Amino acid sequence: MKLISNKALRDFAAEHADAEAPLQAFRQLIEKGSDANFAALRAAFRGVDKVGERFVFNIGGNKYQLIAAIAFAPQLLWVKAVLTHADYDKGDWK
Repeated sequence: MKLISNKALRDFAAEHADAEAPLQAFRQLIEKGSDANFAALRAAFRGVDKVGERFVFNIGGNKYQLIAAIAFAPQLLWVKAVLTHADYDKGDWK
């Protein structure tokens, strides 16, 4: 799968240094995989949920949440937001 932009991950890690390693590990796993649907994605990433049309990945032991849009047929993932757990719980991202 192709991650459309690493910029959101880098920008978030600039403010939250401990997120750098888990975010880049996530990127590497996404780019190595080719999940055909949500069931396959869930098998590869146990910490992913579908919320409406978005996919929410738990990053760094559920300390951070990565909100993404995914087009499975062309194998594209767009990072919509990376949030701390506290910011995620506010629900402003929905």
